[in-house]
Amino acid sequence: MPIIAPSLLAADFSSLRHEMGSVAEAPWLHLDVMDGHFVPNISFGMPVIKALRPHSRARFDAHLMIEPADPYLAAMAEAGVDHITVHVEGNAHLHRTLQSIHALGCKAGVAICPATPPEALSEVMDMVDIILVMTVNPGFGGQKFLHGQLAKIRTLAGMIRQTGRDIVLGVDGGIDEKTTPLVTEAGATMLVAGSAIFGKDDRRAAIEGMRAAARPALLSAAGE
Repeated sequence: MPIIAPSLLAADFSSLRHEMGSVAEAPWLHLDVMDGHFVPNISFGMPVIKALRPHSRARFDAHLMIEPADPYLAAMAEAGVDHITVHVEGNAHLHRTLQSIHALGCKAGVAICPATPPEALSEVMDMVDIILVMTVNPGFGGQKFLHGQLAKIRTLAGMIRQTGRDIVLGVDGGIDEKTTPLVTEAGATMLVAGSAIFGKDDRRAAIEGMRAAARPALLSAAGE
């Protein structure tokens, strides 16, 4: 089954510890860090992440929508994140950045915006641990899924197979029970979901609903 990573951006910021506990069964917790520069919004940073870290067993999956990212990598690792994902669009020296993330003991990810072609990642496929396809334009939660990104997911899934490496292929934006089968069939193995989970009263049922929605596509792929 795909990894379900609830996005804390959609949670109630006045009660983040409680909100985080409501999705405790999820193996990853997605943390959108925004600077109001790379994207037109500001979210939260290292002090909040550090305060939450002792209260969750989930892997903290930090998505840095900031520019520049390099000066904050060490602080992110010190705050307790397990994965650090940076954007290919805002990084002139991506190879070096991925080296730095690995040196800090974290998994290294690269996010790619809707207007960026998948080939932009061709030179770092030997280094990246996570690829995150933005299926909306980054910066705000609650946006509609961009169906045109399905072809990109398929292309990146093929690029991953060619490497023979165990690279997580994630999707972020407009992911819910309706879009889950589409992205799973295209090859996604990690689903970031915000309002589809935190917008529901029963978060456990929301997570299970997404897993159930992914199952037919997985069974179909297994039968091919």
